[in-house]
Amino acid sequence: MTTSPHVLIVEDDREISRLVARFLGSHGCRVSIAGNGREMDRMLDANRLDLVVLDLMLPGEDGLSICRRLRAASRIPIIMLTAKGDELDRIIGLEMGADDYLAKPFNPRELLARIKAVLRRGAPAAAAPTGVDARVLTFHGWRIDRVLRELRSPDGARVTVTSAEFDLLQAFCEWPGRILSRDQLLDLTHGRNAGSFERSIDVLVSRLRRKLERDPHQPEIIKTVRSGGYLFTAPVATAEAA
Repeated sequence: MTTSPHVLIVEDDREISRLVARFLGSHGCRVSIAGNGREMDRMLDANRLDLVVLDLMLPGEDGLSICRRLRAASRIPIIMLTAKGDELDRIIGLEMGADDYLAKPFNPRELLARIKAVLRRGAPAAAAPTGVDARVLTFHGWRIDRVLRELRSPDGARVTVTSAEFDLLQAFCEWPGRILSRDQLLDLTHGRNAGSFERSIDVLVSRLRRKLERDPHQPEIIKTVRSGGYLFTAPVATAEAA
């Protein structure tokens, strides 16, 4: 991180918030703290924030509801804090639009590593990655701009995607017509560095299908290959940037 990212911690345990804020602050982050959803909203209105660390268990509006609401209005990266070993909450959090999760209790160093990984995935690319050497890729009228990290529908409307969704779609576009296992997709999307697990790929595919497919239950673009992984069937072409 070459600049100081502004991180908002939404956590009702003040001791945890102070400890985490102190650690992140000593490692180059600017940190704000909110104890609930209302305080978070005030912080978002008053500041330009780069990432939200969101606790699942909060007084009043819970973290899943806040995550859903945030994602409906913003592309800001979200790291969800969940109870240790509660995989269902992690999966639901990813389905709601969280970019990553971390189980409590956690090491602040691991949280810092995940913050860096999520922000790195969301940053504009300095150069085209390995694969198709073009800024803009198209398929079935859809356009994906790898510098702006932007997805547009065939009618030109901008479609909101999380950084994790964008990374997965970009990987599919770089390897069209090839069966990719969940392990390969984790590697291509830097998921292993972010601490993701194989089930998260299934969640992200489901979210992409809801945005790309005419019928997500009968997918034509991203097909499941039994005992294999996923196949991106659409032909991909390059295009000029708008």
